[in-house]
Amino acid sequence: MIALELDERMIQALKESAPDADVRKADALEVDLGMILQELPEPRGIVSNLPYYITGPLIGRIADARLHFSKAVLMMQKEVAQRIQSRPGGSERGSLSVYLQTLFEIQHVANAPAGAFLPPPKVDSTVLEFVPKSSGMEAELEEKYFRIVRLAFAQRRKTLANNLANGLHRSRDELTELILDQGMDEKIRPQELDLSQWRALAERL
Repeated sequence: MIALELDERMIQALKESAPDADVRKADALEVDLGMILQELPEPRGIVSNLPYYITGPLIGRIADARLHFSKAVLMMQKEVAQRIQSRPGGSERGSLSVYLQTLFEIQHVANAPAGAFLPPPKVDSTVLEFVPKSSGMEAELEEKYFRIVRLAFAQRRKTLANNLANGLHRSRDELTELILDQGMDEKIRPQELDLSQWRALAERL
């Protein structure tokens, strides 16, 4: 086991409580997680209680290293977990939902209420399991797919056509026609699309 810890005070405590672990002073947002994972035998996993204030960026770093592990078990703020798991049509669905659901099979593991901790935090937590999967897209299409997803969620209250027109600097009429060709309503909003619709859109644009 390799453990990453930024707080100097915790490093000594971890070395005492887990003497067989390789405890390293490191910032998980700065180190190359893929390189560290390759030091370990397979199958490899990542386990983390994600600090609330860096949850989004850290999940992104973990996703970038997905080729080097077979499972990640992550605890995060309950509201973030709900956004990640939100299905098409859900009010909490956003670009993070689409991004992670494209790259991982995601399962709910457990709830971790504030009262389970000492001292209790001000929020409840949820534990999710992430198992990497192939997006089924070549690198060029995958890059375009995620760019379109980011642009489409730029302003949640706007329609898909309006967001893409602004982000891609193309006419709204052209994009509306393309959306209609895909069998979608011209006023559809980005949170209503499923993964197959996102891919079809990326392939057409």
